[in-house]
Amino acid sequence: MPSTRPLHGQVALVAGATRGAGRGIAIELAATGAVVWCTGRSAGGNAATPGRPETLEQTVELIRTGGGEARAERCDHTDEAQVQALLERVRAESGRLDILVNDVWGGDALIDWTAKFWQIDSTAVRTLTERAILSHWTTAKYAAPLMVEAGRGLIVEVTDGETPGYRGQWLYDFVKSSVIRLGYAMAWDFVGTGVTALTVTPGFLRSEHVLQHFGVTEANWRDAIEKDPTFAESETPRFIGRGIAALAADPHVASKSGLCLHACQLAHEYGLTDLDGRVPKFWAALDRWIDGQIANGVAPDAHERWIGRARYGHIHLDPTYHDRALRYAERYDLQDVGAGLKPA
Repeated sequence: MPSTRPLHGQVALVAGATRGAGRGIAIELAATGAVVWCTGRSAGGNAATPGRPETLEQTVELIRTGGGEARAERCDHTDEAQVQALLERVRAESGRLDILVNDVWGGDALIDWTAKFWQIDSTAVRTLTERAILSHWTTAKYAAPLMVEAGRGLIVEVTDGETPGYRGQWLYDFVKSSVIRLGYAMAWDFVGTGVTALTVTPGFLRSEHVLQHFGVTEANWRDAIEKDPTFAESETPRFIGRGIAALAADPHVASKSGLCLHACQLAHEYGLTDLDGRVPKFWAALDRWIDGQIANGVAPDAHERWIGRARYGHIHLDPTYHDRALRYAERYDLQDVGAGLKPA
């Protein structure tokens, strides 16, 4: 019978463990036996993100309540000196690092979904590049030597969306696709070292921010399905956490080096569910909704057109979606785009 704590004795660092996916990942890594260093800026009673009350100490308390072991360490991952000092503490106090999860984001307030690339403020671009790309590289830079020296380890980049297509807004697309590239490129540098790097994405994540946006809590989240039917296939932050914990416990995880994997995909492979026993399938639900709109024969309204074009952008470079992309191109007037924007 498989152990319920397969990561016992291992040490993990979750950068960006204050809320959202990072918190869910930290909880699940601890639940499977890892000692988790929870890092980020919101610590010591100081919530660093305006409008968000969550802190690292709250994450650690949730872990300890569940019987896990964790510690909160304040670290601004955009500050190289702080990151270097953090990893020196990990080396000195834990003596090893088996798992690094890079989930630093800090971009919700910086993304204007209506802005074209030439309308985006340069400060926002520089800030988010530093927060959500360079912070990941810096943290991996100082974590990697501990793993390479030991001849083992796993680095997980957390992004949004596994397809190579467009994510609907230039800055968002630039950051999230760059994170996938980080995982892929690091995997090449790790060849022959025993260390694995890859990327994982959630689906429709019920983060604290998303719940607040819909005006619900985790207790009554299904009330928001009336506003957005696809919300029925949303997932808790623990779902991606369970997938990453399963990856970390997989003795053959190196076979996945360089890949970008979806939480739903991991759930099917490792026999996992979300907290309510389901396996959420957001993209399949969204495609069913769009197919239903096409089938009803009514011309698309502005809302459907925005969603349909966004979904086409996601999938058009993936040949497995070729026929679907053709239908969406016809429905949403995307037939006359340039060759690089057509269905693969």
